[in-house]
Amino acid sequence: MLNNPLRRYWNDKGVTPELHYCNRRHFIRQLAVASGATIAGAPSARHLSAGLSDRDAMYNIPLHPLSEKLYPAKQNPAYKADRELTPKDEVFTYNNFYEFSLEKDPHRYVEPFQPFPWELEVTGLCGKPKKWDVDELLKAFPLEERVYRLRCVEAWAMTVPWTGFPLKLLIEKCQPDNKAKYVRFVSFYRPEQAVGQRESTEYSWPYYEGVHLEEAMHPLAFVATGLYGKQLPKQSGSPLRIVFPWKYGYKGPKSVVRIELTDKRPQTFWNDALSQEYGYFSNVIPEKPHPRWSQSSERLLVTGERVPTRLYNGYADQLEDLHKTIYKKGDVF
Repeated sequence: MLNNPLRRYWNDKGVTPELHYCNRRHFIRQLAVASGATIAGAPSARHLSAGLSDRDAMYNIPLHPLSEKLYPAKQNPAYKADRELTPKDEVFTYNNFYEFSLEKDPHRYVEPFQPFPWELEVTGLCGKPKKWDVDELLKAFPLEERVYRLRCVEAWAMTVPWTGFPLKLLIEKCQPDNKAKYVRFVSFYRPEQAVGQRESTEYSWPYYEGVHLEEAMHPLAFVATGLYGKQLPKQSGSPLRIVFPWKYGYKGPKSVVRIELTDKRPQTFWNDALSQEYGYFSNVIPEKPHPRWSQSSERLLVTGERVPTRLYNGYADQLEDLHKTIYKKGDVF
């Protein structure tokens, strides 16, 4: 799938165009007819060679020894959405994870990826830097379920139940120094297991992101280890990913291996690649259009319904403290 007619288009433009996500099947058929390529959506050669059915690939959830004890976790009633959950079949088969695929089908390519064993290093300007084995991490912080809205910069949206713990707890455990002002995240780099890293050499792997410390310490900021009452599927960022529900989805790195506390504002993957299209903060601002499409509305997966985009993805009322500090100058994208 990575070697298909869409690849040149993505390389030239940087992300999937709005036409593609608004009418995905039609767009792919148009390209397939023009090139003689197989219509995307059929199992790929890599997928077939792995011997997996489409459903097996969809539910590529790694089994961890602690899983039966930890999942499902109790839902936190303070974090509920005002719209229905997106069906998990759709969530498991429609998402961006360029490390595996430039399409919305990373579930087809994650079979070689091994999320266990796994270590997360917290380092930088902190009193207690530490390498956490994921087993230790899962035992150290009580898990809870939170239902969050998820908004992609491509203007499609989901509503999903994450399992995990507040990012603030992890950072506090490592005792951030008074000089620490920012938090930098780095994802995994395993080109032997991730075909996208191996073939998409135009990107600067591994994926990296950054936020202000105040944002990382916000009660909404979340370390997700599970989804729909089970461990994270591989294609969703197993074994842990970061979630900032008021920001576009790409601000939440998947399969994170390092968190660094620093006094310098970190570079970010998409801002480095296309600064004119992706801001540092990347907050969901309906009035701030993407250069190639409007952000004033969003498309709900499954139904295809177009609904108005909410300021900060519907979390504006919970971000007042950030407006008194880092957001006060209005530079929020």
